Amino acid sequence: MKTWPLQNGFRKFAKWLGLRSATTPQHPPRIGVVLSAGGSRGVYAHTGFMMALEEMGIPVSAAAGCSAGAVVGGIAASGTDLKAWADAIHHVRREEFWTPDPVRHVIWSIVRNKGIGFTGLSDTAAATDFFRRNLTAQSFEDCRYPLYITAINLDQGEKVVFNTGELAPRMMASAAIPILYKPVIIDDRYYSDGALIDLAPADAICCKHGLDALIVHQIGRHPGRENDMSKVLQQPWPLLEIINRLLLHQRPWYLTDQESGFALCRCNCGTAVIVLEPELPELPWPHTEGGSKILEIAKQKTLALLQPHLEALLTDPRQRLPIPATEQHRTQPDDAARCVANRSQMP
Repeated sequence: MKTWPLQNGFRKFAKWLGLRSATTPQHPPRIGVVLSAGGSRGVYAHTGFMMALEEMGIPVSAAAGCSAGAVVGGIAASGTDLKAWADAIHHVRREEFWTPDPVRHVIWSIVRNKGIGFTGLSDTAAATDFFRRNLTAQSFEDCRYPLYITAINLDQGEKVVFNTGELAPRMMASAAIPILYKPVIIDDRYYSDGALIDLAPADAICCKHGLDALIVHQIGRHPGRENDMSKVLQQPWPLLEIINRLLLHQRPWYLTDQESGFALCRCNCGTAVIVLEPELPELPWPHTEGGSKILEIAKQKTLALLQPHLEALLTDPRQRLPIPATEQHRTQPDDAARCVANRSQMP
């Protein structure tokens, strides 16, 4: 994009003047979406969120997702009709995404074989096939817009961001909850749930695609009171709740404990960040009953939270969204350096 050097010059001049942006508003603005981890509840909630964006006419220029967000992000970016996808998850059968080994096999693996070779309760083939059947485009390269999916490389213990290759196995890799699912093998490497390392990968797209606004849809249960673990232990799958609490003990920088909030990208590029963290009903793993209700609530909350800011979002989000004054001069040197590196790689 030949205009970038000139635009960067304007932005440097704007920063010197203490302004948020000195560029001419793009029509329509470039808007990115980040979909967080969130288990099966997140799949329904993110679907409702994406349906709301579509209903409001909010264009998506790039997307990033983790775990449940990787699943819905992949489906949407592939071009699948969201109503068809909503119908698919409304009628999904448990064996299409959850196929735990027989109890005898688990006992044999753990007791007789001393756990050798046992990496998780369920295989990932059924869920991967379910994703593949519901995708319109089967690869990142054929998606409607750039898509980034995070997972953890278990061989190296590092965060990995997928943006090329076949979609379905990489969506599954990002959603393979440890212990519940076996790791996904891609190119002889083992991958597991991206939520282990990054609940919502905002840095994957914030500064790579010249975005004017970034909408983060954060789905995650808050850890409860310190003394309520005794109640958790009496519920199905308490191990999953323990994992959830370990993942959520540190909340991302952009959350405000409100259902909606506004911030600026930490690298001072001027991108407006809108964060939605709606209160939603619980959905214990691996149940799907009640999922359609969560989808509808998430959709309606998105419509209600974004509608007052829709005109600003669709015209000049950098200047018109209500960014708090405390955000105006946020300085994060490491993120700024990453932003410069990302921009140098832009097409």
